[in-house]
Amino acid sequence: MSRDTILDSVKEYYKEAFAQQSFEPGKTSIPFAGRIFSEEELVNLVDASLDFWLTTGRYAEEFETQFAEFMQQRNCLLVNSGSSANLVAFSTLTSELLKTKRILPGDEVITVAAGFPTTVNPIVQYGAIPIFVDVDIETFNIKSSDLENAVTEKTKAIMLAHTLGNPFDIDTVKSIADKYGLFLVEDCCDAVGSTYKGKMVGTYGDLATTSFYPAHHITMGEGGSVLTSNPLLRRIAMSMRDWGRDCYCDPGCDNTCGRRFKGQYGDLPKGYDHKYVYSHIGYNLKVTDMQAAIGVAQLKKLPDFIQKRKSNFIKLYNGLKQYEEYLILPKATPNSDPSWFGFPFNIRVNNRFNRNNLAEFLEDHKILTRQLFAGNMTKQPAYNNVNYRISGSLDNTDYIMHNTIFIGVYPGIDSVRMDYVLSVFDKFFNNLH
Repeated sequence: MSRDTILDSVKEYYKEAFAQQSFEPGKTSIPFAGRIFSEEELVNLVDASLDFWLTTGRYAEEFETQFAEFMQQRNCLLVNSGSSANLVAFSTLTSELLKTKRILPGDEVITVAAGFPTTVNPIVQYGAIPIFVDVDIETFNIKSSDLENAVTEKTKAIMLAHTLGNPFDIDTVKSIADKYGLFLVEDCCDAVGSTYKGKMVGTYGDLATTSFYPAHHITMGEGGSVLTSNPLLRRIAMSMRDWGRDCYCDPGCDNTCGRRFKGQYGDLPKGYDHKYVYSHIGYNLKVTDMQAAIGVAQLKKLPDFIQKRKSNFIKLYNGLKQYEEYLILPKATPNSDPSWFGFPFNIRVNNRFNRNNLAEFLEDHKILTRQLFAGNMTKQPAYNNVNYRISGSLDNTDYIMHNTIFIGVYPGIDSVRMDYVLSVFDKFFNNLH
């Protein structure tokens, strides 16, 4: 049986197995996120599996090239998750190759507590100290006016996510990073396609990260990437991802440098095989080529996915403006054009209902909701014994912990579903009177 015959059969299987299901209001769930795919992803997945090249290969190389171009970066390194991307990005900044700029245990890294844990966890895991700054209620991003007050002589970096796709105040953050010589890591896991002053987020910092989990803008099932245009940081990040090795040969390749048995490394015997020289305490965080194959197909759909997210956000915003007596609606950061991950909003404190009342009503009507991830991370049990510092107060972070939810804007929510979502909000607020 030929490969073409197998792949033609996959196309037929897709039509049978993944036929579009009809929407029944009140019965069909409307998730906050989900995977959107066609026969192309399935064909690529099977095509890659037929090679039986189980680690990174031709599809990974293709994806890294195309995604770096899309994100306006020189280099993309695929990893096995967005969390791993954050780990690789942060660990890169601990390398001895960065000399006096490297992050050491006890150094400080500015971030926020209103976010996802794995933006902060690498800071903790390397013995650095997270410095938490409060966020803005309407943008859900760091209060940039409070940022400079958090800088001390121990500060080495700023590591922030563009919350739910809304870029943080990059001008202010970048100017402070430059003023004090700090590294800047942009967590773009929820923000692929967001722009600030016409440039992609991720291009302003030293390193950027993305995630390809099924809930995100595109998916590989699992997967993520580290992006940089700095050659040294790329070299370090690749080492951290690939066991910590010094060698940069691709899998299955030998002696790319032409000096495999000629170098002197540390206290090893001269000429020790460069493929087994380790210059960093690293990991194996690569993806399989089958995952990358799915990503290659997803990339073709990404511009359309982004536009649909923006359109869904606008429709929700316009539909909910009439309820601003009770809701604090999200606002895009000035100078930005977000590729929204979700539609977040705060419940104004009132004597009629609270966040859980609204969330339960939406869930009862099959509209799935989520809170803004960890709420206030310092309140989470995992951080009870973590060494961190709060700069100023976390009043807005606490407000978000108690009063914020978000719902979906992903491309699977068509106009019929969106109209239903708005009708359920209407029903809820009409019931208050």
